[in-house]
Amino acid sequence: MLPLSVCIIAKNEEKHIGECLKRLSPFHFEIVVVDTGSTDRTLEIAKTYTDRIYHFEWCDDFSAARNFCIKKASHDWILSLDCDEYIEALDLSALSRCMETYPESAGRILIRSRFVQGSQASFERMRVSRLADRRHFHFAGAIHEQLEARHLSRAKPAFDAPVTVLHVGYDERESDMKAKSRRNISLLNALLEREGPDPYLYFQLGQSFRRLGEPERALESFDAGLSMDVDPSLDYVKTMVESYGYTLLDLKKCREALGLTELYDVFAVRADFVFLMGLVYMNNGLFDAAITEFQKSLVMEEFSVDGVNSYMSCYNIGVIYECTGRIHEALDYYKKCGDYPPARKRIKALRVR
Repeated sequence: MLPLSVCIIAKNEEKHIGECLKRLSPFHFEIVVVDTGSTDRTLEIAKTYTDRIYHFEWCDDFSAARNFCIKKASHDWILSLDCDEYIEALDLSALSRCMETYPESAGRILIRSRFVQGSQASFERMRVSRLADRRHFHFAGAIHEQLEARHLSRAKPAFDAPVTVLHVGYDERESDMKAKSRRNISLLNALLEREGPDPYLYFQLGQSFRRLGEPERALESFDAGLSMDVDPSLDYVKTMVESYGYTLLDLKKCREALGLTELYDVFAVRADFVFLMGLVYMNNGLFDAAITEFQKSLVMEEFSVDGVNSYMSCYNIGVIYECTGRIHEALDYYKKCGDYPPARKRIKALRVR
């Protein structure tokens, strides 16, 4: 058995915790669950998979709960998960080699977040540091907590861990999602007031406002975060720039969004930003430039949101060709979208014509 403990904090997670722990069972890891006040069947379900269950008095601080949890583990190497995160892929041999090769580094796992709208699901991908030796790392931040080196001056670069999880927390009802966003906004604002400006907190604040459908306040938060000294190589910074661009489009500030061209050389390293630029040009009537960007995204391997380097780019090229009267070319690109419903709808409509 790999000397690694999986640490999970929970509260009223009867909907998810069973599947989370079931997916972990084949790997025979030690599982430590810390409950922060469940009133449903969370503990009952957890007990069928582990006897390492503890209680933590909730204090509006996710890092405090995480750090309490990792202290209860038998092993120093910790993989931290949420109840709504399900293992999709995990290579034990490769994981063991990583732990031996990078003893003082944090491992970034790949999280695929699922968003369901009606009968359609879309996915976003982000690598997040969740694997580390507790002797060298702890959690920091009251909300959207992150692994932080105990001795910042000796911090080593993170490595990509051979772990992929599916995050299903965004499948919740809209009312539940909005309640969670409001809670997060309250905690984030309190943290900013207590600890001062921080780009990651502004990023999370902006994302929460976007989920609430408040683009003006989201834009203010992204502006605040991007005005600070940020590292463009970090996934959250890339996503913040892209979210900033989408928020400008949401607010119909299409001309202002053209200013993103100044960031092109820095952020056009993954398909998401290139796809966004295609949308910016498209919304400004610059169709040739838009097609160039969409076609460029089709050959890019690095991406966050499913479809930006495949069916969504093909669909937008098809829309441009259709709107400019090039029906045969439009049909060719719609056909490249596979089973993407909007494309199938346009194919049917054009064939009827």
